Amino acid sequence: QVQLVESGGGLVQAGGSLRLSCAASGFAFDRYVMGWFRQAPGKEREFVAAITQMSSGIHYTDSVRGRFTISRDNAKNAVYLQMNSLKSEDTAVYYCAASVSWGSFYSAAYAYWGQGTQVTVTS
Repeated sequence: QVQLVESGGGLVQAGGSLRLSCAASGFAFDRYVMGWFRQAPGKEREFVAAITQMSSGIHYTDSVRGRFTISRDNAKNAVYLQMNSLKSEDTAVYYCAASVSWGSFYSAAYAYWGQGTQVTVTS
């Protein structure tokens, strides 16, 4: 069955870094666009970053551009999110997700989801 398992979350001080990983199984990973979303308490889930199947296309939401880097390793069926210069407003549960199409950065476009990993940034 399809599985997306995130890891790497935790507690970090503002200005620090974390690297999230997402291990995928049960589907043709290299045929899917992979994305990261996040959901803070009391807020809707929001798009963070996405990467195309062969890493030729990458898109970030404005609030993380220049601080976060998305990457993937198709040989390992994994996608990563390197987060630098973290801010308190980055505190959220982070989810990885898979989509068959590129161009829509809404959660409805993503078919498969992980269970999420908590990132807490203290000021």
